[in-house]
Parts: sequence; structure tokens; C-alpha cells
Amino acid sequence: MSAWRPRTGDVSPSGSRGSGLWRWSSWVLFVGLAVGSGGLWRFGAACPSSCSCSGSRISCVDQDRGIMAFPVLPSELEMENVTDIYIANQSSFSSINDKDLHFYKNLRNLTVTNSRLTYVSRQAFQNNLKLQYLNLKDNNLSSLSWRIFRHLNISYMILSGNPLHCSCENMWIKLWLGEEADTQELRCIEDGGGRKLLSRLTLPNCVVPMVTLRPLNVTVREGADVVLTCNTSGMPSPELNWVMNDLVTYNEIQTSGQTTLLRLSNLSSLDHNSKITCSSQNIVGEKESSLLLDILFPPNITKLSDAIPDHHWCIPFSVSGNPFPDLQWLLNGEEVSEGDYIITRIHEVTEREYHGCLHLDNPTHLNNGKYTLLATNIYGQDRKAVVAHFMMEPWGGTVTDPVYYGEHNVYCLHMKMDCVKY
Repeated sequence: MSAWRPRTGDVSPSGSRGSGLWRWSSWVLFVGLAVGSGGLWRFGAACPSSCSCSGSRISCVDQDRGIMAFPVLPSELEMENVTDIYIANQSSFSSINDKDLHFYKNLRNLTVTNSRLTYVSRQAFQNNLKLQYLNLKDNNLSSLSWRIFRHLNISYMILSGNPLHCSCENMWIKLWLGEEADTQELRCIEDGGGRKLLSRLTLPNCVVPMVTLRPLNVTVREGADVVLTCNTSGMPSPELNWVMNDLVTYNEIQTSGQTTLLRLSNLSSLDHNSKITCSSQNIVGEKESSLLLDILFPPNITKLSDAIPDHHWCIPFSVSGNPFPDLQWLLNGEEVSEGDYIITRIHEVTEREYHGCLHLDNPTHLNNGKYTLLATNIYGQDRKAVVAHFMMEPWGGTVTDPVYYGEHNVYCLHMKMDCVKY
């Protein structure tokens, strides 16, 4: 959705519990049938008589043998395969509740039309992240909250033919649909019973929030303290919230009216590139402002592992540091000259770490030895070492693979010589 991000109360209206009970009793019936038939199912065996079910589509249009809720198929896998659900002419279909569509994870197109749909719960589409097309035309919806749709990316929504109230709660529909509201001839019902085009709806004290976050950028050393300020405006008075997923740094929040402060103390390098968001929302919609913490800190080599044969040989490593550290390799204390056959490559960058390899193309016994990685930036340096053995020295006699002796990195050549310790 857009900034309006199309949450009402989670308690459904009278009758919703009955539909949930219907689903449960239907499920018990389906399981009993499965047991009675040896547990073998054909897709569609669980379809109500008024519906038809195929590999990716469910259609329920028979009004004489109607349904009260979405069909529950015999397995989660079958429901995950469904991308289209079409329901029409169902006079007993009145609500979409929290768990009705939970297992339809790949649902893309949903139509519920010419039915008695009156209520859509706040969590109705919580598990339907792929939903793009929603047709709720010609039902009995008087209001619909933007919070139901805030996590979705719906590209097309049809709501015409519903007795929508000309209320602040429905203002987001006008703002989100724009000109499409007129294309659908979408109307709302005023207090006196008259109908007016939703595109012409204007209400006092009904304004989507605005939000301002200061400062716009935070670039500071590890261990510093920072204060972020967030201001908002809008009618009705918006609610302010900070979103800080898994933040390690100690933080305190202080809110007064339409201003809130976030105090971050002794910033941890583990929070480098963490996103902090100030969100302001009211019944009309939501706006938010975000920043990424840019925390400067010295290098830390978090992993340096034994050489592994890949397409080329690879000595894997992981390193953090901001700014990104310069990387240098030593072999037995001498600088490694990188080129076509020995080169450092970064393969993956996460929020705080760089993961890569020292690649060696067809290394020989001359490349055996102790490899030390030096990581340096303006705030410090870190180093780690590992012993790598690629090939036996071409000496006479019987040669076998080396045997490593734990943390001392001792290997024996099983030739006419003593063990060598690096």
C-alpha cells in the first residue's frame, strides 16, 4: 500500500464465532472421511457442494447451497497452492476473520462479491503477503480500516456497491484510490441518508498525519550518546511510536503531546546500519520517517577458517568495521602479493559484516604456511591467523596427507624427518 497503508477491533460481529465453529466441524468431518478412506485424498474432496476446487483456484458461486466461510482443504500444502479464490452470491457469508485465510499463503487474487460481507478483521490478511487483487464489490461493508492492509502491496481494490459511511475512518479509501474512486463510482452514505461521490468527501478534523524526524542522519563513534526527536501533526490527534527491531543499545523514550524523544546511550557497533523509524498514525492513515544508524568503529575479524577446496582454494573470513577496513595478508610473516592467482574477494555484505575469501588458484607447497589477516581502518586494527596446507613438498619417499594436532597446528610428513611445528 501507499503511505496510508491500508487495524479496527479484532472482535468480530455477532455470528463470526458460528462461522469459525463451522470451519472446525468441517475440518473434523474431513479428517474423519480421510481416515475412513485409508487417508487417501483427491484435491477438491473437501470442497463444499456449492464450490469447485482445482489445483490453484477455488470458486463458490452456488447461492442455493451456500457457504458461511472459506473452504478448508485437507492439507496445508493444498491450501498453499491456491492463488485465486472467487466467492459470489453467498447470502450467509458475512465475515473474514483472523484465521480464515491463514493457510492460503500464496493467495494473489481474492473476490467476495454480491454477498453479505459485513466485517473484515484486523488480522484477516496477516499471512497473505502476496495478495495483489481484492474485489469486495456489492457487499454490506459500512467501514473498512486502512490498518487491515498496511503490510500488503495491493495493486487493485474494488469497493463499489457497499454502504460505506461518509466517515473519517473511510477517508483513506478516497486518498488511496484517487481518480479510481470516480472510475468505480464509489459513493458513501451521509448522516441524512444521501449518497455522495467519495472523491468529493471533505470532513473537518480529518487529516492524515505528518511526521518529522530530527536529525536526518546519525554518524557517530561507537560509545556515543544520541537524542532523536520526532514531531507530528494531524486530526484526530495521532499516536506516535518508535520502531527499533532488536536494538542492542540502551534506549529511553519520552513523549509529551505530539513530540517524542528517543535517547540512545553508549551506542553499540552491533547496531550499525540498524533502522530506526518514527511512526505517526490516526484513523485516517499513517506516515513514518526513518534513518539508519551510521556507527563508526574499529575492525573486528569475526571468523577466519581453515582453507577449503572450492572452485579455487578459499580461506574464508568475516570482518566488520566502519569505515570498511583495508585488508592485508601475511604468509609466514611476509606480505602476500595479490594478483591473478591470489586475490581477496568479498562475496556477501550483511548489515554489519563482510564475508569473503582469500582465493588461491592451484596453490602448491610454496603456498603452505601460516596466513595472517590484518584488518585496518582509522579507528584501529585487528588480526587473526590460520595454518593452511595445500600440497606436500615434492621430496622423495612415500608421502601421505598431514595429520593435524589440534590447536598447536602441528603436522607430520611421515617421512624421514621429525614433525614440524609452525
